[in-house]
Amino acid sequence: MYLITVFGYLLIILAVSSDSHLHTPMYFFLANLCFVDICFTSTTDPKMLWNIQAQSKVITYAGCLKQMYFFILFAGFDEFLLAVMAYDRFVAICHPLHYTVIMKTSYCVLLVLVVWVMSVLNSLLESLTVLLLSFCTDGEISHFFCEINQVVQLACSDTFLNDMVIYFATVLLGGGPLAGILFSYSKIVSSICGTSSAQGKYKAFSTCASHLSVVSLFYFTVLGVYLSSAAPQSSHSSAVASVMYTVVTPMLNPFIYSLRNRDIKKALKRIVGVPMM
Repeated sequence: MYLITVFGYLLIILAVSSDSHLHTPMYFFLANLCFVDICFTSTTDPKMLWNIQAQSKVITYAGCLKQMYFFILFAGFDEFLLAVMAYDRFVAICHPLHYTVIMKTSYCVLLVLVVWVMSVLNSLLESLTVLLLSFCTDGEISHFFCEINQVVQLACSDTFLNDMVIYFATVLLGGGPLAGILFSYSKIVSSICGTSSAQGKYKAFSTCASHLSVVSLFYFTVLGVYLSSAAPQSSHSSAVASVMYTVVTPMLNPFIYSLRNRDIKKALKRIVGVPMM
């Protein structure tokens, strides 16, 4: 599953970079999302595979902090970039005449840089607060990676600051992008409903279908993790649910973007040299 995920994303990045027809803001953001998703899965999956192969579940304190930092970084980037992609679709559908003026190359690069800065700062803040904690002895994390909530629970010192930082980061940095996505799609749906042509409605919806599928899959699996953490045997349930958005969802995304996107299918067909369904 990990190899399929990485190979699928690399194919999409290669397709976007090699086809001049795909040098547009939408595919620029898609290529960035593919790169980040490769990094996201590589934060947890290789270590998990090594643990299975070596029959060892040990990770050092420094290794745990690094894994936690990069996991928060790339997960946050995923959320922000999905919101940026929703904004791109909003401009394309609701303001088509101004699209090329608004979504200039320099503006797209600036959006990605802002997303990087916000993700790095958030990840640094959450990781540095963990450094302030004291751990009495070797701890056991009831998870397959160093999930920040699980690590904080092992601390012997007061975790009030950490709990507040995690809470506000979840509400602001998790809810903010989701609110932006919902707002963008509410405007998109309103605009599509106002279109009299059935062909125009289909064309507008088809440009959003892949992104909307990925957004739904991402947020539903994340929501499943938080709901499972409130259930009995929460650690085990949360770990199982986390497999969905760290392993399964990233593997499905390349299929969603390639199978539901005619331009990507054409580019992949030229690269691979075989017909794409």
